[in-house]
Amino acid sequence: MKKEGVIDLFDNKYVVWFSEIGKDDKAIAGGKGANLGEIYNAKMPVPPGFVVTAQAYQYFIHKAGIDSMIKEKLSSINYEDTAQLDKVCSEIRDLIVNSKMPDDLSSQIIEDYGHLDASEIDYSKGGSALEMLKRKPEPVFVAVRSSATAEDLAEASFAGQQDSFLNVKGKDDLIKFIKKCFASLFTARATYYRNKQRFEHDKAYLAVVVQKMINSDKSGVMFSKDPSYNNENVVIEAVWGLGEGIVSGLISPDHYVVSRDLEILETKIVTKKIALTRDSSGGKLTVKLKDEIANKQVLKESELKNLAHYALLLEKHYGQAQDVEFCLEGGNIFIVQTRPITTIAGRGDKEGKGIVTDQIPIVTGQPASPGIGVGKVKIIKNLKDLDKIKTGDILVTTMTDPDMVVAMQKCTAIVTDEGGMTAHASIVSREMGIPCIVGTNNASSILIDNEIITVDGFTGKVYKGKIAEEKKKEILPVVPTQTHIKVIVDLPSFAQRAALSKAKAVGLTRVEGIIAESGKHPKFFEDNNQIKDYEEVIFKGIDKIAQYFDEVWVRTSDIRSDEYSHLQGAPKDVEANPMLGMHGIRYSLKHPELLKAEYRAMKRVAK
Repeated sequence: MKKEGVIDLFDNKYVVWFSEIGKDDKAIAGGKGANLGEIYNAKMPVPPGFVVTAQAYQYFIHKAGIDSMIKEKLSSINYEDTAQLDKVCSEIRDLIVNSKMPDDLSSQIIEDYGHLDASEIDYSKGGSALEMLKRKPEPVFVAVRSSATAEDLAEASFAGQQDSFLNVKGKDDLIKFIKKCFASLFTARATYYRNKQRFEHDKAYLAVVVQKMINSDKSGVMFSKDPSYNNENVVIEAVWGLGEGIVSGLISPDHYVVSRDLEILETKIVTKKIALTRDSSGGKLTVKLKDEIANKQVLKESELKNLAHYALLLEKHYGQAQDVEFCLEGGNIFIVQTRPITTIAGRGDKEGKGIVTDQIPIVTGQPASPGIGVGKVKIIKNLKDLDKIKTGDILVTTMTDPDMVVAMQKCTAIVTDEGGMTAHASIVSREMGIPCIVGTNNASSILIDNEIITVDGFTGKVYKGKIAEEKKKEILPVVPTQTHIKVIVDLPSFAQRAALSKAKAVGLTRVEGIIAESGKHPKFFEDNNQIKDYEEVIFKGIDKIAQYFDEVWVRTSDIRSDEYSHLQGAPKDVEANPMLGMHGIRYSLKHPELLKAEYRAMKRVAK
């Protein structure tokens, strides 16, 4: 007799190939698996693979006899006791990883894994079946990735960073890492968030994508429409080796622009000092490139046209502009991922807005966010240097990271040595409307602290001195609608600019921005008996924002132990899991005088 809620192996397929699924199959393959199936069936060159379904996870848990044990352990959790939550979740993960996978399920997975490298057998040499099997190559490297099945679970997955594993090889390791993906359903973060969202743990399932790894000669990203400017051209960026270098901003990519008629309009070749690649065991290597390779064009004309063609096909299929990751191996193109472009609505015009001058630029790079900025150079080599940044300065660094965001908001422009259109500096600058140039290669070594420069974010050129007036992205009024539209304003210095939107209310002000502008951590005020000063900092910040709006919704402070470490008086110890650590209302209840000061500040503004 079949136990209620458990799916019989003969009633369902526990392993499905990309060819068998599409975007509507999230309940079987999870969001990631369903999307890969969708673009595979849209005839895109997707690396081959299959999905171990969410029902396979359920079958494994039941057959292993651990479902009741997991339920019992979950029922014992005190979700506000971080140490106990970590301990119980670790025990559940160990239980899953150490449990034997049912033979019928593991056999099906291993059989399909064997089919991934069947195309690599050289049948042209002939011989008996036995001889051909002897010529079978080594097992292929695969990526093993978690794929969440429902929106609630997807949010918990994001919060918990459920696991993915690259360069997995061999049937034993494959089964081991699939179980590790299953186990990652019970990271402390994911478990906590499911409980917080009242999503039943025994209704949370996970699919696992198993996809052949491509040993990339070249990799990159492309946009089916320019993400920065109002034109219909396809923008492509590429590097040698693996694509991680371009997404992280570690490597400056070549930049290409292709028309929708597949005419190559622009080619910009940069020096690519390094490449990320894979060794024979699957480990990641950083390789220093010889000058002849570093300065060589990555993509051929035929490759550019084929890539642009795929980008346009994906845009047509999804009905909106796409941000696409790709790689090439042996001249063959593979589409790895596609997602909508999020900045299309905020694009500006490029033509006629750059600086017209006979002056020779002192630095050139890739224009990543439009506008013109004038100010003092501040070279940032590490987070400790962020204190140098004052409102109106120009941040110059190798590449920005999330800890720099508050400082970036003060800047009139941003210039980086590395990166392309998808680097952190590019994305954040476009969102903030700050002029930005990336991939200059040498800005941090050529420019000098405190010298005045002009940054042309339209053309990617930096000039000595002030040779033009500042020009920022225009803020247009919100479109009249029955929906009550609000804005987000974290920094008082941005309130006036936000008010140009004509929105009447602020939907969210996070006081961390106000705290960061003060240069002092809340702990500093508490340790030095300066609670009144802390109240004044919060009051002045919120009051300045409130001057421009009829209504402001404020969130009390929420600073994790791994954030704002450069602020004066910041705690030195970082928790093992800051996301689940002492922050937000938990921190405020432990430090009630700080919370009361924030409340008093808000009350004063309200009056």
